[in-house]
Amino acid sequence: MMRGLPFWHLRHRLTCPAFLVYRGCVSSKPSKLSSANAATGIVIERANDVLTFTLDNAEHGNEVTGPMFDAMLAELRAEASRPSARVLRVRARGKVFCTGRERAGRDVAAIHKESARLMELKRALRASPLISVAEVQGDAFGFGFGLAIVCDFVYVADTASLGFPEMRFGLAPAAIMAYLGEYTLPRFAFPLVLFGDPIAPERALQIGLISQVSPAGRLAADADALVERILRLEPNAARNCKEFFQTAQQNSFDQNCRLAIEALTVGSMAILAREK
Repeated sequence: MMRGLPFWHLRHRLTCPAFLVYRGCVSSKPSKLSSANAATGIVIERANDVLTFTLDNAEHGNEVTGPMFDAMLAELRAEASRPSARVLRVRARGKVFCTGRERAGRDVAAIHKESARLMELKRALRASPLISVAEVQGDAFGFGFGLAIVCDFVYVADTASLGFPEMRFGLAPAAIMAYLGEYTLPRFAFPLVLFGDPIAPERALQIGLISQVSPAGRLAADADALVERILRLEPNAARNCKEFFQTAQQNSFDQNCRLAIEALTVGSMAILAREK
């Protein structure tokens, strides 16, 4: 039966192994709390089709700790295998959004593990079938700014300050450099990471690192409106659009043309099935 058939159910017909198969229906269950533990510094909630990560470590600048990494990764992995939401909202409590990550490692093995975990979180967030929205109400530095950038939409309060200050402490910010060039031109990106100077949201918008600057008092309402707009989209089409868009960025033009033929064929057949 073709009705509602996700494009990725025909993955065997495609030539790119990067595509994922998304099975299962989008949840329309009543609001419920998935996980809330202030002691871990992260609150994870589900309200119908929206999954929310709220950084709740304000006493330490909402620095992301090991338990916070683990909690977010567990949710993202669950969504990747069996989607039950449509939108991921990343927020924070307190005056700042996120000033970095915990650096607890003191030997090669521990530091390597921490580095691998932070990159895995960014990879899982970027590849997630959920459309992600970062709501940056305050300052975001280092890992915090990088976490916001990797989201699909980045809304920032006009009072926030942004930047990558790692070089001021003698550390090249390799984590953000792994993908910063996909969001802004090298002439903008290199000075940003080399000197570590903070920038205003308006400048981040000009060079393509964020989606919108909002007055601080209207940020939440603007993010609410964006989430509602996403939820009005057909669920499978929205997930397929995100996956194809990301894959197309990595492929050659010829590869994308071949994949587009398959995508247009399957998508059109799904529309025809819904019209019957």
